Amino acid sequence: MDSKKIIEDDGLAKKLRDDIVNNSKQNFEQGGPGVQSNKELVLMLMKESMSPLTSGNEVTLLVNGENKFPQVLQALQTAKDHIHIEYYIYEDDEIGRAIEHVLVQKAKEGVTVRFIYDDFGSRSIRKKMIRRLKAAGIKTFTFNEVIFIALANRLNYRNHRKIIVIDGRTAFVGGINVSDKYINNAADTKKLFWRDTHLRIDGPGTMYLQYLFLCDWNFCAKDTLHPNDSFFPPPAVAPGHGNKVVQIAASGPDSDLPTILFSLLQAINLATKEILITTPYFIPGESLVDALTVSALGGVSVKLLVPGISDSKLVNFAARSYYNDLLKAGVEIYLYNKGFVHAKTMVTDRKIAIVGTANMDYRSFDLNFEVNAIVYDKDFANELADIFYKDIQNAEKIDAAAWDGRPAYKQLLEKTARLISPLL
Repeated sequence: MDSKKIIEDDGLAKKLRDDIVNNSKQNFEQGGPGVQSNKELVLMLMKESMSPLTSGNEVTLLVNGENKFPQVLQALQTAKDHIHIEYYIYEDDEIGRAIEHVLVQKAKEGVTVRFIYDDFGSRSIRKKMIRRLKAAGIKTFTFNEVIFIALANRLNYRNHRKIIVIDGRTAFVGGINVSDKYINNAADTKKLFWRDTHLRIDGPGTMYLQYLFLCDWNFCAKDTLHPNDSFFPPPAVAPGHGNKVVQIAASGPDSDLPTILFSLLQAINLATKEILITTPYFIPGESLVDALTVSALGGVSVKLLVPGISDSKLVNFAARSYYNDLLKAGVEIYLYNKGFVHAKTMVTDRKIAIVGTANMDYRSFDLNFEVNAIVYDKDFANELADIFYKDIQNAEKIDAAAWDGRPAYKQLLEKTARLISPLL
């Protein structure tokens, strides 16, 4: 599938590439230690996917759905030209209908609303909600339609991205889908606590997220949306107002290389002091295990936070088959037990922070369409690191000796699950 060709004019494509290189070079030269010490990561993303290094961004860390959705609803209300939404899971529930209400309202005001939903992850909205959105004039398309949805269990080539772009200036990206289960209510003690992380980006960092949406839209809609000033407006953030440097890593089955995997490997390899990783699904494959092992053996403090409570026992079994080797290398592994941890984040050396949709597993690296945002900023990295350390206060640290001495039948079960992990 050639979802990435949205510019047919070779002359225009060359000009855009030159602009990206020149602007990124300038941003790199003016960047702080997070940029300078991760030069190889910056260059790799530029060369492999022409992802620009952007400066002048305001980046807001949104912890859990109860913090994300009020910001989303407020930002959607400000739309003047267009709203682009792309989600793996969108539910026809309270928060789903609250967002729907704003989308309908904005469409009535003349704002163009485009909506992409994954046909498997968002199957609950296929009928009633989609009909309501279309009746309101909202342009909706399904990603990779599933013909026999009743027979589907877990399918490949899904769009696992969660992207909102408003007027080409504000964007949201991260792990939180549109569903009530992501919103924690202290009064509801019976509901499973859902720990997740999302980002709001205001500024030029939205550009590549917009580009990804246009690519996915053209694939789904069989349309030909071309870049223009409304999609990519001149920066509106005043100099000095936003100072975060942002770059986007994205990949999918149509990518020439596993860009997200490579970006994580590069960030790990460049770390010299500390690596903090949170992931709900950890089936990393040998390359990531080797990278983490080398870092830990080399004296880097490597900490991994994974679910103690999982929504998939089989995936959990497969993940645990990797723990023994990592523990022996000195990696600290924590099992989150306050609820289900669904965040996909990484912090290295308190200089860069990665927040996105990609799990550390074969499915995210090779079979699904994913996107991660990389923030090259020590203050932001420290903020996310502080949240990591707060999270591990609600986790159990695995004792390496006790883990190695677990019953043989458990280890056999985990190794068996690992064998079928590419199918999970």
